[in-house]
Amino acid sequence: MATLHLIKLSVGSDNVDSLMRWQASARAKGPDGLPRHITRMWPKREAELLEGGSIYWVVQGLVQCRQRLLRFDEVIGSDGIRRCGFVLEPEVIRTSTAPKRPFQGWRYLKPEDAPADLPQHRQEEDSLPPELSAALADIGVL
Repeated sequence: MATLHLIKLSVGSDNVDSLMRWQASARAKGPDGLPRHITRMWPKREAELLEGGSIYWVVQGLVQCRQRLLRFDEVIGSDGIRRCGFVLEPEVIRTSTAPKRPFQGWRYLKPEDAPADLPQHRQEEDSLPPELSAALADIGVL
């Protein structure tokens, strides 16, 4: 079975650091202490995603990082509606930036279309301002 990824907008995040701060908060963690993202739809291709797949985060119009998907948990909201909790590896891995237009929900992402991880020595670098990252990505520098 081939690995598959997801891509999702990180709504409300100004940069990768703000995404990481949110995920470190108690509201973003499940009972096991792992960060999760709650969504309405359950992936039909769950098995492929759990074969080493990641969720790639679009922050300010650019794919900038990813997290490995660990599992999917059923989450029943206070309204009684069944939702899917994407349980994520706490480590956020920065990727090369790639522009991405807005979209709703999440989408499947083929491995060959996923941005490459930044080298280990660049993982701790401060994020560039979104406008500069977008401009550099447009001309193929990032």
